[in-house]
Amino acid sequence: MKNFAIIGVGGFVAPRHLKAIKDTGNNLVAALDKNDSVGILDNYFPEADFFTEFERFDRHLEKLKRKGIQIDYLTVCSPNYLHDSHIRFGLRIGADVICEKPLVLNPWNVDALMEIEKETGKNVYTILQLRLHPAIIALKEKIRKAPAGKKFDIDLKYITSRGHWYHVSWKGELQKSGGIATNIGIHFFDALMWIFGDVKSNRVSHHSNTSASGILELERANINWFLSIDSNSLPEAAKQAGKRTFRSIIIDGSEFEFSEGFTELHTKSYEEILKGNGFIISETKKSIEVAHGIRNWKNS
Repeated sequence: MKNFAIIGVGGFVAPRHLKAIKDTGNNLVAALDKNDSVGILDNYFPEADFFTEFERFDRHLEKLKRKGIQIDYLTVCSPNYLHDSHIRFGLRIGADVICEKPLVLNPWNVDALMEIEKETGKNVYTILQLRLHPAIIALKEKIRKAPAGKKFDIDLKYITSRGHWYHVSWKGELQKSGGIATNIGIHFFDALMWIFGDVKSNRVSHHSNTSASGILELERANINWFLSIDSNSLPEAAKQAGKRTFRSIIIDGSEFEFSEGFTELHTKSYEEILKGNGFIISETKKSIEVAHGIRNWKNS
């Protein structure tokens, strides 16, 4: 059994990590969040110590270490702009780190973290759960077997409606979240590059605080992509069905179906990390470069 601590336990994605820690037979020792609406802990680790101040959390982990209780893994679910600092903290206390995507906001932060990995001898892993989706794995194999010169035309649409709260929270601040491409698009960009190869060009046609679109050329695909958090962008059929989310990938005119199979992917990610097969930090850089380029397209 491994000992975990978590930063950002009050956030949207934290329950998936709590479930993964429990489902893999491990223990959560301590949790941190500046907000105290964390009753979700009762469903998983009611005995975990909870802190709202980083300084007390830091001191507590130091006390545990002096008692011989080592934190094996620090899980980072904090706001995007704090990931870099919290990953560094985890490495400094002698823990391996599991960080929710995006790992960091800027490509150069990846390089710096890799240096700290070498210095500490600890590892940073990220959650790239789409790479573990059975349909995505099958698609990668299908593309691998396609003729070498074949280039695919892809239309990607991902709409996940968000309310007014989104723009008031850190997610609505470009410098804190990285914008829409980072918030909701980076896992799609990562999966598509994993399947279709490296970036040849990254052209943005539109970018706002609610939607973005462009054309991403990869070695084996041209991707026309559209991302939105505006419910008005939903197809009429989705609205009539009362759905708030719509995802579609069309490859050479045929719909790629992967609407199911998402619920256990965080647990699967943890299983692979604990076996030593997690996605290492260097694998995140390409998608971070794409999202960074989209965010700064007017200046490029």
